[in-house]
Parts: sequence; C-alpha cells; structure tokens
Amino acid sequence: MRHSRPNAPQFYVTAPQPCPYLHGRAERKLFTALSGDGATELNNVLSRQGFRRSQNVLYRPSCESCVACMSARIRVADFHPSRTQRRIITRNRDIQRLASSAWATEEQYDLFRAYLDHRHADGGMADMDIFEFAAMVEETPVRTRVMEYRLADDQLIATCLTDVLDDGLSLVYSFYDPALEQRSLGTHIILDHIELARQAGLPFVYLGYWVPGSRKMAYKAKFDALEIYKGGVWQPIGDPDSHNDDIHPLSIDPIVEQVARISLPHIKG
Repeated sequence: MRHSRPNAPQFYVTAPQPCPYLHGRAERKLFTALSGDGATELNNVLSRQGFRRSQNVLYRPSCESCVACMSARIRVADFHPSRTQRRIITRNRDIQRLASSAWATEEQYDLFRAYLDHRHADGGMADMDIFEFAAMVEETPVRTRVMEYRLADDQLIATCLTDVLDDGLSLVYSFYDPALEQRSLGTHIILDHIELARQAGLPFVYLGYWVPGSRKMAYKAKFDALEIYKGGVWQPIGDPDSHNDDIHPLSIDPIVEQVARISLPHIKG
C-alpha cells in the first residue's frame, strides 16, 4: 500500500513476514525509494529518523503489534572502549583496512558465503547468489565504501559495506571469516569505524537495529555511548533490560500518522 504527501517521496508498507529476531512475531516495513539527485540528502535526513538503507531503498520497521526494533548509533566523542574491547584492538593490530568504491568481487563473495553458511544458514540471505551479492554491494545511489580487512599475507578476513553520511558512518552490512572467532572480527569492525569516524570528525557510527530480547543483537548494547531511536528521539540506551516491555506495546500508530511525522528534506516544486 502506498502512503505519500504532495511533492514528497512515496512511502509504502510491506506485507507481514516472519520476524528474524523475535520468534513467533511478524515484521512489517515502511519504505521509500532512494534515487535521483536528492538521494544523498534523503538518506542523511531519514537515517537520523531511524531508517536504514538496503540498495536503493530506505526502510524502517513498522510492525502492527511491536516496536522492539530501534535504530542504534554510537556517540564517537563519548565512546571509551571496555577492557575487553581494548584487548581486541591490541589483538588485531596486524589487520590492515583498505577502503574502495562499492564494487563486489568473487573473493568477497566467497567470504560472504562462508560467513552465511556458518552464522546464518537459515536466514533470509542464505540463498543469495553472486549476482544478488553484487547488487547488494553495487546498487547504491549514495556515497558508499567497501572496507576490506586483510592480514599481512593479503588474506581477506572481513568486509563491511559502509555509507558515508553527513553526520557519521553507517554500517550497512558486514561479514567476516568464521574460522577466526578468537579475533572477534565483528567487534573489531565496529571499533575500527569508531576510530575512522573520529579521524574524519564525524559524530556518529550507525549500527543498524538493536532489538531487546534478541540474542543476535545483544552485542550492540556492549558498546559505550550507545543511543537508540525511540519514541521519535535519540536517547542513551541506559539499562538494556529496561526496554524489554517495548516488545509488547499497548498500541501502534497508524501508518498514515507515522508518515505524517517524518521530516523530509526541502522539496522544490
């Protein structure tokens, strides 16, 4: 179903699908196309309102009976690594980061397949072939970089698809060698993006969605200076357990009201 305002991007809502994070629940997404000359500005503005990019689409959860999914970001200036995270930084000092344009390679796909087969064999991406993988990486109308992480022998061990926003770095999707569990590569990627954002003078690192009660998402709450987008505002996460009741809200606003509250870039015409 389409939802829109005059001279504004068209918003649509998906049909309910099984939720990948909370067993027995259904997810529904509000989304709009990302294209044309205004794509970069729209991506910046909607990212600050809890939206995420996937190829040429911006989306935000809009479930009928649940508001558990909350966009999460780290305040770079206030972040201090924990003792465990400092050990991960030290352990991975031999890793080199190489940034390139949004271009997919067979080497990346092989690593992606190994990661999926080990970590998400029953997930929605499990059947993604190399052409779909290339589309995920390359179909972007905004400033996107592929961050490759390699050892001294040039072995590719991790990759992250990263959008450069006007106020931060947004981790669109990352994957890594599951055989190197002792390196905590998922955490290393986030820590490296925090340092990269710090060097670039960007205030935030966007991590995607955090879901209370989801073990898949629990690692995000371990990062210092974490904010979540809740009730239309960014706020410190505080005690993660205090958000568990958000899995069962008393009411959900209608889609038309949700769309009406979205702030959009200035639209000419």
